[in-house]
Amino acid sequence: MSEAKTARAADAIEGLPTGRRRKAAFALGVGLMLSVLDASMSNVALPSIAKDLNESAASVVWISNAYGLTVAMMLMPMAAIGERIGFKVLFRFGLLLFTCASMASALAPTLPLLLVCRVSQGLGGAAIMCLFGALVRHIYPPNLIGRGIGWNAMTVAVSSVMGPSLGAFILSIASWHWIFAFNIPVGFLALLGVKYLPDVAPLKSRFDWVSALLSMTTIGLLIIGIDFLATYTWQALILIVLSVCVGILLIRRSSAQAAPLFPVDLFRIPAMRFALAASSSTFSAQMATFVSLPFYLLTTLQRPQITVGVLLAGWPVGAAMIAAIAGPLSDRFPVAILSGIGAAAMALGLTLIALMPASVDNTWLFMAMMLAGVGFGFFQTPNNRVLIGAAPRNRAGALGGLQATTRVFSQTFGGAVVAMVFSMGFSIGPLLGVWVAICFALVAVSVNVIRYRQAPHSGQNG
Repeated sequence: MSEAKTARAADAIEGLPTGRRRKAAFALGVGLMLSVLDASMSNVALPSIAKDLNESAASVVWISNAYGLTVAMMLMPMAAIGERIGFKVLFRFGLLLFTCASMASALAPTLPLLLVCRVSQGLGGAAIMCLFGALVRHIYPPNLIGRGIGWNAMTVAVSSVMGPSLGAFILSIASWHWIFAFNIPVGFLALLGVKYLPDVAPLKSRFDWVSALLSMTTIGLLIIGIDFLATYTWQALILIVLSVCVGILLIRRSSAQAAPLFPVDLFRIPAMRFALAASSSTFSAQMATFVSLPFYLLTTLQRPQITVGVLLAGWPVGAAMIAAIAGPLSDRFPVAILSGIGAAAMALGLTLIALMPASVDNTWLFMAMMLAGVGFGFFQTPNNRVLIGAAPRNRAGALGGLQATTRVFSQTFGGAVVAMVFSMGFSIGPLLGVWVAICFALVAVSVNVIRYRQAPHSGQNG
């Protein structure tokens, strides 16, 4: 066996050597930071874009929606493509496309052209996001996977904190075009580290175009239906029913395949089912929180806008603080216990906010928000440890797509449920929205209790 083949075989079993592992982890971290920063910074720029392009607020919202919907629809197909052409190749393609599309977005003179650029950014973003689980699995040795997940979780959390503030700073000194131009040097920085990513042998099977089309249709119809459920109820229900019908066809087609694009084989793994259910509940709670809390803090607790921004920052600050600790713990203790404690801390922090009077000092609100963020970070790292560890190594790519799709769908669902509560016209709608988030967090606690009872001595996969 040649030296190159020996090195690749060692990579597949034990992860990358220390020096190369750090460089590969840097490239992955910068790629994740790029996708998180872009989403939060571009949202801040929407009012400026509407004014500059003389477009309505309803129209420019599609700058965000076009990106998010494209990412959601393309995660599964991109993961399958990555398994067949190689993770390194797809990651490089995703970074190049995202960076070039960012440059085009910065130069776009009209809204239609900007939307086309945002769809292109979404394609690149999906190529990057779907590879998180697969690359972590091959970059780190088994005893360091939890630590790797923790560092990446902290990167996402810190980027979430930086995004709105960085976007506001850029807008204070320059036009909205520089929001997208900011991605260009960051993208090229990440590209410098792509060569250090692990060399994973691609699958030999052909790409299933029919399953890809069915998957895109299922996810697209479902997310659009959920988004419009509160405003166009009957039309949205029709879209959801159509999505379910197409999804059934996709599952039947996938069940007969050895390595299907829609990973029905992964759903047969008990640890995977528990981890996905818990993750779905938690991300629903996260989005329900960030949809309802701004209204609750502004209208119910009568906090000024600038104070609301500071209070909401408590969540990602807490998540960033705990991420580096949760990673090593997830390599040593049962995940069901760690994730259960994290989900319970989320629920407790949100409950404290819901029960505090309007006269409470902002310090206590910030601390409660930090507690919820600590719980979220403490939950996610161990739970992702199970998701990544439970999948066979040759299905790491499919796992990455499934993991990212679960996150996007659950966030959409959590936001849609809060929107339905708001549409009912209750004067306490924002408070009910917070309680919706609490209920989602408690569902995650319940899932972890059941998971532990079924496998109390199964260690990290328990």
